[in-house]
Amino acid sequence: MSITLDIPNNIHEALHVTPAEAEPRLKLELAVALYAQKALSQGKAAELAGLDWFDFNDVLAARGIPMHYGQKELDEDLAYARSCQ
Repeated sequence: MSITLDIPNNIHEALHVTPAEAEPRLKLELAVALYAQKALSQGKAAELAGLDWFDFNDVLAARGIPMHYGQKELDEDLAYARSCQ
């Protein structure tokens, strides 16, 4: 499934990023927000952001977002890690 979002030009301009930087930046911000809301596991959020687990963890740490981790998250993250091999 693919979802397309229509982002108004004034929002894009407010981000102060180039058009090439806009999509990865918005994906990262969405991934961080969904992880912080416990809507996505860390592995799935990293996948959405286009980062590996460790780089996404660095982003979370830099933003002071605590890890939430249980059996479900572990299972999802292990499945994600296996898919990257």
